[in-house]
Amino acid sequence: MSFEEMKKDLMEADTDIRSYLENSEEYIRLKIFKVLMGLITSGAQFMLVGALALLALFILSFAASFAIGEALESTYYGFIIIGSAYVVVATLCYVFRERLNGPLLRKFSKQYFD
Repeated sequence: MSFEEMKKDLMEADTDIRSYLENSEEYIRLKIFKVLMGLITSGAQFMLVGALALLALFILSFAASFAIGEALESTYYGFIIIGSAYVVVATLCYVFRERLNGPLLRKFSKQYFD
């Protein structure tokens, strides 16, 4: 093998390596874009559904409070009972927060590694 042939082979290898690096960079950019857009759209959907669910829960809470208040002949007791129920739910969510992390991690890892 002559020196010229080795030089030509090395130049071709250099060109191939540069092309590979450029394509790898483009692939990584596209992968990052895909992951970010998946997270952004999931977050936007979560925020929209969450806001509507909170609004519905707020209205239903008032209705339940007034209904319980009428049954007990004291609106105050109706609001105390509904408020206490929310405190119990919040406490349960705090106690079982570790069990909530697993499903969230699985969902977001599926999006990231897909």
